[in-house]
Amino acid sequence: MLSSFDFTKLNALLKDFYNLTRMRITVYDHTCREIASFPSRVAPVCQFIRSDPKADTACRACDSRACQQARKQRKAFIYRCHVGLTEAIAPVILENEVIAFLSFGHQFAFRDQEEGRREIIARCAGFDLDHTALCNLISEMHVVDETYILSGVHIMEAVASYLCMERMISLQTYSLQAEIDAFITQHFTEDISVETLCRHFAISRTALYEFARQNYGTGIAQHIRDMRIRYAQNLLAADPDLSISRIAEKCGFRDYNYFITVFSRETGVPPRKYRMNRKTSEA
Repeated sequence: MLSSFDFTKLNALLKDFYNLTRMRITVYDHTCREIASFPSRVAPVCQFIRSDPKADTACRACDSRACQQARKQRKAFIYRCHVGLTEAIAPVILENEVIAFLSFGHQFAFRDQEEGRREIIARCAGFDLDHTALCNLISEMHVVDETYILSGVHIMEAVASYLCMERMISLQTYSLQAEIDAFITQHFTEDISVETLCRHFAISRTALYEFARQNYGTGIAQHIRDMRIRYAQNLLAADPDLSISRIAEKCGFRDYNYFITVFSRETGVPPRKYRMNRKTSEA
């Protein structure tokens, strides 16, 4: 069973939610993979905290736990993330299946600025972050109250229902879609292209484009690049003795310089720097 999204309508609705609430809203699929958000960038304080690889890993784990809890209780709930900011998540339920999640976060819900500063600084003590810079970013955040958070949750729940009513999100049982997704997952490090997929599955480029738009929110080539970069990140962290050129080859990049360019563009740092950051954070 796959979830299918109308990204054009979905992105417009997320923008409306943000314009109304000023809360960044994110959509996760049923596997807790982020597929859409508005704005695209996280709040400055979160972006700064996530610059530490250890903190970034903790953020992703926190998101995953929230999705699991939402799936379990099948209703929206409010919680504090691992650095103390308030977040909320709501399941999207269709035909009695949890098929996606909506979430907003980065809310500075404390009694006052000082309480929030102390809480976040204490929770970030184990990360390699500049204390002064973090304090400056915290000072720019605005304190919100419980009423504001609850109102955001109520609107987000309404959005979750509206997604299904307007068919912006739906369940797909068409087996070909599952077969295409499985094929890409199995062969993404190989020399596969749109033409390869069209020939293999005997479908048109237009049909494949529509599949990618609904299931990935991006083109096939970009989706494959994203998978390769995630695989490269795992290899860089897991095997410090594996050369960068060998990692590029294992991930399906035949041109070493192109791999460096793509990796740096997608992650913000070159592979060698990424490995050093991970090694430092785990020391």
